[in-house]
Amino acid sequence: MEVRDESRTQAMREMVRELAEKHIAPRAQASDADEAFPWDVVQAYRQAGLLALLVPDAYGGAGGSLFDETVIAEELARTDVSSSLIFTTQCICTEVINHIATDEQRRHYLPRVVAGRLLAIALTEPEAGSDAAGIQTTARRVTDGYVLNGIKHFCTNGDVADVILVFAVTAPGKGPGGISVFAVERPSPGLSITRHDKKMGIRGTTTVEFALEDCVVPVGARLGPEHEGFRAAMHALERGRVAIGGVAVGLAQGAMEYATGYARQRRQFGQAIAAFQGVQFMLADMAIEIEAARRLVYYAAQLAGEDHRRFRPVSAKAKCFASDVAMRVTTDAVQVLGGMGYIRECPVERMMRDAKILQIFEGTNQLMRVLVARDLVGRLE
Repeated sequence: MEVRDESRTQAMREMVRELAEKHIAPRAQASDADEAFPWDVVQAYRQAGLLALLVPDAYGGAGGSLFDETVIAEELARTDVSSSLIFTTQCICTEVINHIATDEQRRHYLPRVVAGRLLAIALTEPEAGSDAAGIQTTARRVTDGYVLNGIKHFCTNGDVADVILVFAVTAPGKGPGGISVFAVERPSPGLSITRHDKKMGIRGTTTVEFALEDCVVPVGARLGPEHEGFRAAMHALERGRVAIGGVAVGLAQGAMEYATGYARQRRQFGQAIAAFQGVQFMLADMAIEIEAARRLVYYAAQLAGEDHRRFRPVSAKAKCFASDVAMRVTTDAVQVLGGMGYIRECPVERMMRDAKILQIFEGTNQLMRVLVARDLVGRLE
């Protein structure tokens, strides 16, 4: 297992925490209330080099690891999940490019990432969510490129990204072995945003549906070999689940800290409510579960690149457990605050709403349990 430089990790954590407290914390509540994309936060990420964290050194990036991504995602989510997901979305797209693109394509796209251009990924469709291999968007080969047609659903930041990685069927009837991935510039003729989703949480990110209607892209927009897109998606998603685990840990940590501070100040029956054993046990359970989730997520991050067979089920365990912990902790944080926790001006109300999506995307937690069980008992016919 990779030996980490603890002093480097701590310095990185402190840098990101300072960035979050300066640029994210003052505007997180307003970004949620107004459903406004935080361009000022994106600019802070650009200046800190976070958007290019996973770009290899050879292309001008930071050459960071999945462990780095996870720690950064945790620190950002401690303040605001929406802002953290802008970062993790950029990372998962970078992973796709790193994994499948040719050297020429990396030289074309990765310097743009280093320059701070935003990326988005378009895999999900109205009839293909957890069943990613069931996508119906098509890419038909023509003389000078491909013609894309289809609908993409739940595309995070699809209306603010410069490039969208679109997964489409290039060999109908071949299932996962017939899917390719295309880097589609935005704007492009034939690509149109058809809906902006109004969401329960993560309102500081935009989520859109878009249509591809005879959208023509050049041959060079197809990343890597034809029909290899699904493997690239699964590679990126498996790693992305660990980062989402980091987001969940950070969110839970922030909620616990707020609830603990409130419990120490709020007085009932002549004493701080933190003096009541019932409240103490709630806070203690938060701390225990958060620490357990953090260790599992870190272990998964360290396994990446060492042993894929071991990494895959551990990444599913980490995402599933950490996001379930985030949901429990934020719900209990609202309970500790009582009526105040239910008020929108209170951060834990937003945190509880934000937590729910972590149990759903990057693979639902039900699907994560299927993957873990399959590792235990094998695929039953």
